[in-house]
Amino acid sequence: MDINFVSRKDINISKKSSSKYRPLLEAIQQLEAGGKAIQVSYDDKAELNSMRNVIYSYNRQENENVKTSKHPDKKVVFFFLEDE
Repeated sequence: MDINFVSRKDINISKKSSSKYRPLLEAIQQLEAGGKAIQVSYDDKAELNSMRNVIYSYNRQENENVKTSKHPDKKVVFFFLEDE
């Protein structure tokens, strides 16, 4: 077994580009700081976590700072960019 440590920025995850979260990624790329937020509904906590993981990966790769906020009663999550 050969074990090496590598930088996380060197790891590309290509699965997300062909996943069911591709429309979310395409919408995230259109966000503007201080502009409108994206509202996405989710069915369960696992789906919410998956969406957030996709966004965290996007933030790392693109050096962005997309933030999230959820409304648990309505099962809705918001993605937005704050003013800098």
